[in-house]
Order: sequence, then structure tokens, then C-alpha cells
Amino acid sequence: MSHSVTIQPMTTEDVSEVLALWEGIEGLILTATDNVEDLSCYFQHNPGLSQVAIHDESVVGAVLCGHDGRRGYLHHLAVTAEYQKQGIGRALVRECMSKLRNVGIRQCNLFLIADNADGRRFWENDGWSEWPEIRLMSKTIEG
Repeated sequence: MSHSVTIQPMTTEDVSEVLALWEGIEGLILTATDNVEDLSCYFQHNPGLSQVAIHDESVVGAVLCGHDGRRGYLHHLAVTAEYQKQGIGRALVRECMSKLRNVGIRQCNLFLIADNADGRRFWENDGWSEWPEIRLMSKTIEG
């Protein structure tokens, strides 16, 4: 990883720039809950876990990280195209894993879009494995 890139906790002040990063990543799906208000709440429930990569005061990478008290979860890992292949994604993941370990979490899960071959290769090369018997189901809570 470039020495001029720093990894630090994501804050509400980073969200606008992080959302712009995520919107520019092919294959990354955002939902209605990816907004300043909901992410600020997420940070309050998971203090210091989500991370950003900063270069020259700009966000060049980001990942959401949280836990439910038993398992950790990673969401939306992304690095801008010009900063990929420099170890920034792995550094973001390592920092999240360290933070989860520090709060007593011993297992972490993530969500990967089914046809995201590059993402699958990244995660498999980092030692992650698929649980083919699990399917994600989701429902929007009305009101």
C-alpha cells in the first residue's frame, strides 16, 4: 500500500464523498438506506469500525463494518480505479477485522453480488469462502 494513503475510521463527514465513490463502482448496489442519516446511525451502533482510505484529503477507498454482537459484517468495500491493485482494499479489510477482534467478534460475513467476478476473485484470494447453501432475503420495512 502506498505510504501516502492512510486508513482511518469513517465518520459522518466522510459520507458524501464515500457515497460518490460507491456510486462510481460498477457492480456495487446502493439502497435507500445508503444515506447520511442512516449511515450516521450505523456509525453510532458500530463506533470506529467502518473505515476509509484517504490520500491528499480525499477518500480513495471505503468499507462499512459492523456487528450484531455475534458476527461481523462488511458492506460496500470499494477503492477508486486509480488506487486499485495497491493493497488498499486489503488494508481496509485488515483494519476492520482487527477492530472486530478487539470487540470480541470472531467471525465476519460479507455480501457479494452474484455475478461480480472481480470481487469474488478478491475475496477468495484473501481467504474468504462462499456458503452456497445460504441465500440472502430482504424486506423493506414500511412506514
